[in-house]
Amino acid sequence: MRRHLTHTFTPKRGAIAAGHPLTAAAGAQMLQQGGNAVDAAVAATFASFVSEYTLSATGGGGFALVYDAARGAGELLDFFSAGPGLKQAQPPAADEIDFQEITVDYGPSHQHFYVGRGAVAVPGNIAGLCSLAKEAGRLPLPVLLEPAIRLAREGCPISEIQAFIGAMIEPILLLTPESSAIFGRPEGGLKQAGDLVYMPALAGTLEALGREGPRLFSHGAVAQAILADQQAHGGLLTADDLTRYRVRRRPPLAVPFRHLDVLTNPPPSRGGLLISFTLRLLDGFPLEGLDCGAAGHLELLAEAMRVTHLARRELEAQQLQPRQQVGRLLGPATVARWQRRLQELLQRPAAERGRDVAPPAMPNTTQISVMDEDGLVVSLTTSGGEGAGFIVPGTGVILNNMLGEADLHPEGFHKSPPGKRIPSMMAPTVVLDGGTPMLALGSGGANRIRSAIVQVLLNSLAFGLPLPQAVDAARIHFEEGVLQAEGGNDAAALDALAAAGYQINRWQARHMYFGGVHAVGRTDGGFVAMGDARRGGAAVLSEQ
Repeated sequence: MRRHLTHTFTPKRGAIAAGHPLTAAAGAQMLQQGGNAVDAAVAATFASFVSEYTLSATGGGGFALVYDAARGAGELLDFFSAGPGLKQAQPPAADEIDFQEITVDYGPSHQHFYVGRGAVAVPGNIAGLCSLAKEAGRLPLPVLLEPAIRLAREGCPISEIQAFIGAMIEPILLLTPESSAIFGRPEGGLKQAGDLVYMPALAGTLEALGREGPRLFSHGAVAQAILADQQAHGGLLTADDLTRYRVRRRPPLAVPFRHLDVLTNPPPSRGGLLISFTLRLLDGFPLEGLDCGAAGHLELLAEAMRVTHLARRELEAQQLQPRQQVGRLLGPATVARWQRRLQELLQRPAAERGRDVAPPAMPNTTQISVMDEDGLVVSLTTSGGEGAGFIVPGTGVILNNMLGEADLHPEGFHKSPPGKRIPSMMAPTVVLDGGTPMLALGSGGANRIRSAIVQVLLNSLAFGLPLPQAVDAARIHFEEGVLQAEGGNDAAALDALAAAGYQINRWQARHMYFGGVHAVGRTDGGFVAMGDARRGGAAVLSEQ
């Protein structure tokens, strides 16, 4: 995927969708300056560290799926977080680790997370973004950093969705004086929608990154500041964790759906594999004969989600290597067996179909999707977890709390082998029609990432909805025997499902619980883009 760095000032046509108007604007600015889709995605992600501070962080990690139509080639870049502790002389005792429990109020439920220095996994965002820019971008790194630096120094207005999420994780944002100085009001309490967030120290760090490149975070002054803070305050990161971290590259997982090809995130991540399985599962059913949003459609979706949960549990019990998982789960015999199971379930009364059990997963994730006129496409998903609750002194850098997410560590906290990637549900996805990109999308939303993406894909590819309607259409999510039905679903369809025996939780409105699918696509007239309002989404079309 390597390209020679070139410089051009001819504006490039394209489209970008992201989780904040200023995130999308940063990417569109790169297209207007002659950059390509990679430049736009990288600049937008840097900007998101300020504009989407509850979902994205400098010290987080993620995945990017890049497809180049001119070459007919795609690649998945894995720059997600890894377990710390490489060449650790002596692991600290449990009571020496800075690992603090925080209870987060999500409204209908509470969830416990751990924050502090001991919750930090090896970050990958800087390595990943700089690799993308160097290998496939056109514009110099300092140019890509300009929008983020401006937002950090001049102030970024807090959006309604950032204020909403911030209120849920307020104990983390106000955990330390340094974090409170950024996210809190001088008179006390959390900043609100419309207030400005300033990150001047981060602006200086990003300026240094533009001069020095990613070594700043692996070997340079920022790396040394991170390590000094970790060593002084009960952290687990070592110098080898930072210097030996590498971006990993994999071929995308490709599955057919109808006459199209769906490319997504392969194992060891789970999300793309499960999305692929659900599409293969449903490819044997006459979706076009169903009324979109009617009871029959929603029931088939719910049972497909149930079967996907069951198939996931069976796969995980086999403890296969990542390279074996695709063949095992997506093989024709396995898919046919689960299709028969789906048919059997649909023939039983809903109350007799049993329960599925799936753990919750981290919700704080954001998505950026970009296409340009040359057929270059980027789908990038990134997360900082909930943030670790502190600022690395002198840098403005916020680190992740990936070691403090119970669902990511079913064998117990601090058991991840050093250097091993932490599992993820992130699933950046691109759809091809005969090798031509027609859709790029992804989502935040924990376990709802895959159900949200599947529903948007079906809405667009099977039911033929235009992209804005495909993204905005009311969603469901089926888990632990309960059908979660977002506001906007047809009341008569839900009544019919309830009468058939489904336990239904009816939400009153659209909600970020059901994901945030930011998507771009091609139409006969050019580009179309849609930012999901559930997570503050915005979209920009770049025209010459």
